[in-house]
Amino acid sequence: MLVYLDGKIDQWFVKQDQSGVVFLMNVSDVNQAKIILEKLPFGRAKLMDFRLIPLGPVSPLRVLLGDQIK
Repeated sequence: MLVYLDGKIDQWFVKQDQSGVVFLMNVSDVNQAKIILEKLPFGRAKLMDFRLIPLGPVSPLRVLLGDQIK
């Protein structure tokens, strides 16, 4: 999978109920992820539905580490 080799998809998982997969993507915004997914074979064939959920670091981590993070 070239998208994986290009570093855009960091990890992928199969949902426990076998209803689909989850991609963890290395992109700067949701629109970039949508463009990449639409270029995949199932995306081009309109055979793939997806929900895009932006993720970020754990917010309290900055508070817990205090001055260690600059």
